[in-house]
Parts: sequence; C-alpha cells; structure tokens
Amino acid sequence: MGLFSRLFGGSKKTKEQKILPWKRLTTVHQLNIIAKLSKKKTQVIFKHSTRCGISKMVMNQFISSFNLDNNLDLYYLDLLSYREVSDELGYKFQILHQSPQIIIIKNNVVIAHASHGAINQLDLERFV
Repeated sequence: MGLFSRLFGGSKKTKEQKILPWKRLTTVHQLNIIAKLSKKKTQVIFKHSTRCGISKMVMNQFISSFNLDNNLDLYYLDLLSYREVSDELGYKFQILHQSPQIIIIKNNVVIAHASHGAINQLDLERFV
C-alpha cells in the first residue's frame, strides 16, 4: 500500500492504521480558500517531504497521536510534488519554509507553527 493509500484511506486497513481526514493541498488557489475558511474554522497544514526519513517519522507520530474530530480542517502538502504551493504558502502567510512543518491558521493569520519534533509537542486542541 502506497503513501497516499495510507494517508487517504487505502483499501486494506489494519487495526494499527489510523486514517486522518486529510485534504490534499495541491494548488495555490486553495491557499485563498484556506484563508477564507480560517475565519470560521481553524485550518491546519502539514507539510511533508516524501523523501525524508525524519519527515516520515514525525508524520507517523502525528497520525498516531491525532485525536480531534471535525473542529478543524487538516491539509496535507507533499512539498516535493507541489513546491510552488509550498513557496506561495510561505509568502502568503509570512513563514519560513521548513520540513516537516505544521502551520495553524485562524482568522487569516498563522497562530502557530512548528517543525520536526516540535510538531508533536503542539496541543492542537488549544487552537480549535
């Protein structure tokens, strides 16, 4: 089963696998939609490098510990496939590029962000 199958609900799910409500972030236009939606609901973007072992480890830990319901929108950005989107994300929300990275947006402003191991130290619930 490939990465996207595991992330977005592949066909054979074992008890250990947890499927998150990821939305794929693939276009620059989506950033405007995210900004607009952030006025009503917290938006969270997880930037991931599919070639980086640390990024994979952090993502697996994030998935394992994620326990929120529909109180936020959760986006997945494969920054290697969508580098233009990753670059525009930094410009639009005034944050430096890091990978892996989590970005929390509320009221059209980044209210928190973290990279590497600090991602899993963030308490997402307090930003909802």
